[in-house]
Amino acid sequence: MRDTRTFVIIGAGQAGGWIAKTLRAEKFTGRVVLIGEEPYLPYERPPLSKAALLGEVDVDGTYFWPPETYDALGIEVLPGTRATAIDRATKQVSLDNSDTRIYDRLAITTGTRPRLLPIDGAELTGIHYLRSIDDSLAIRADIRKGSKVLIVGGGWIGLEVAATLSKLGCRSVVVEAADRLCGRAVTPDISNWMVKLHQDNGVEVRLGTVVERFEGVSRLERALLSNGESIDCAFAVIGIGVIANTELAAEAGIAVENGIIVDDLCRTSDPDIFSAGDVTNHPNKQLNRRIRLESWENAQNQGIAAAKSMLDKGEAYGEIPWFWSDQHDANIQMIGLPEDWDETATRENPAEAAFLTMYLKGGIIVGAISVNNAREIRVAKRLMQAKKVLSVDYLANTDIKMQAMLKA
Repeated sequence: MRDTRTFVIIGAGQAGGWIAKTLRAEKFTGRVVLIGEEPYLPYERPPLSKAALLGEVDVDGTYFWPPETYDALGIEVLPGTRATAIDRATKQVSLDNSDTRIYDRLAITTGTRPRLLPIDGAELTGIHYLRSIDDSLAIRADIRKGSKVLIVGGGWIGLEVAATLSKLGCRSVVVEAADRLCGRAVTPDISNWMVKLHQDNGVEVRLGTVVERFEGVSRLERALLSNGESIDCAFAVIGIGVIANTELAAEAGIAVENGIIVDDLCRTSDPDIFSAGDVTNHPNKQLNRRIRLESWENAQNQGIAAAKSMLDKGEAYGEIPWFWSDQHDANIQMIGLPEDWDETATRENPAEAAFLTMYLKGGIIVGAISVNNAREIRVAKRLMQAKKVLSVDYLANTDIKMQAMLKA
């Protein structure tokens, strides 16, 4: 017998797309409605700062699934449509085209938006943020070989864009307010390594420096820095963090605090409303604390978990966080979100320009970062899950294969 319920998903990004597809994979036969503000189907965001910016993939090439998939699965997609209100009493979602959708269960996967830089001149043409396909296309349209580009923010997005622009023949200058790159995510040693990586590839780095204002007649021409420097630039890309899109949930009376608060079944403070992806503040049993993750893997896996919970088939969600980044010739991967550690253990392979650094507390791995060493960080993740107590000397001994450490 066909299910007569309607499940509505607000947000057609990675998490929302995976919720819709998983509902069908789990044999839900009711109505599935996927609402997205952008005029696109659910798409991959990692290529936006890499392959899409390089021109190696077009818009269709970023899609998770081709358009015919949604028709085949009976998923009603409403692109270019914004949800304006949620009425929990009547279980109704209002849309910006004056239409409404009634739901039996609702998922909110509204993601994040870029944090804006509030300085003089920030409205000039040629100043970009990078979060969407349209952002990536706009940056690509401004690229000219040999031009100087200002990157504001030395986090993952800024560094990936700088690396990609280098491949396209641009000269990038990265300006970071903190005294090191990716300071909240990596150790000082790794930050120093990242500075050298970028400098060796022609990227200039300014640490402990902020942009005080942009200047230009109608289009960006230069930026004035706090160190007194003036940098002439063809355009700028700003990557100073993101803000969770919680307003719709908050206005509906759903609990929010640094994201939409959910339990380990992805359920919000309303038992018929669920949430997944970058917008959620969720408990993580692996880390023993609540977190909000901006992660490709989390958006996918929490979306899958949320769909199952909407069908009352859910299991507690809480995975070890995993992140990755491609910069120049380096593939960087990280696991965990260590807040503090006692010591570190590093395994190096100079011949392949590869290494793995593990952060330990009480002899247990609480996080790790690898460069060009995907195989060993996967093993480190399993050691972290097992909470094995291991010495620094043992972990750093490259004569011992890490796979063997799982059996030690």
